[in-house]
Amino acid sequence: MTTHPRVRETEVPTDSGGQYISAVTQQSWVPEARSPQAYLDGDSIIQLDDDAVTAVARDLRRTAPDDVDFARAAFNWVRDEVDHSYDIQDPRVTLTAGEVARERVGLCYAKSHLLTALLRSAGIPTGLCYQKLTDGDGHVLHGLVAVHLDGGWHRQDPRGNKEGITAEFSLTEERLAWSVDPTLGEIDYPQVLVAPAASVVKTLRDAEPGRSILDIALPTSLAGHDIG
Repeated sequence: MTTHPRVRETEVPTDSGGQYISAVTQQSWVPEARSPQAYLDGDSIIQLDDDAVTAVARDLRRTAPDDVDFARAAFNWVRDEVDHSYDIQDPRVTLTAGEVARERVGLCYAKSHLLTALLRSAGIPTGLCYQKLTDGDGHVLHGLVAVHLDGGWHRQDPRGNKEGITAEFSLTEERLAWSVDPTLGEIDYPQVLVAPAASVVKTLRDAEPGRSILDIALPTSLAGHDIG
């Protein structure tokens, strides 16, 4: 997603006083599929068997045999080892989990695709989630994931940290890059999708060869799910 002129860190401090957490910590997420097991399969975007994906998953599992530890390690790896395209002004277009693992760059959507593939390959149910955020005079769709651990769904944002933006792995209070402001028309979409949003896939897949990802108009909402 683009760099927002309205970059609002969340405004609710943790007990430690040093970090900030999402003000929206209790929300009823709406899984697209009833069973968490439906969130374990791969597809042409969430590539569980891609060599680059399996290599990363194998390396992470060596030091994180527990599912929660693995989920945290995978989140940190994607957040920190895969650059966000806008942060480094990289024009390459990446979409599939394998492309992101090899190129080590991507938008929030692409990074979410890789994290989803890593977690599903380890047997951790993971879905795709979205936010509608302010971007200049309009809005842009932001991608993140939800993991099913400790009996529930927990959103995680592997977008990548930088000055003014901090996201951390958490199974208690959300620690996302952004919290939404409904007065600005922003939306926390409650849906936990099995597959990436069609608008995201189309935007990235239809990018003209040689065209910079920095020049592509990104999706502005999750079609069919806006409120009001």
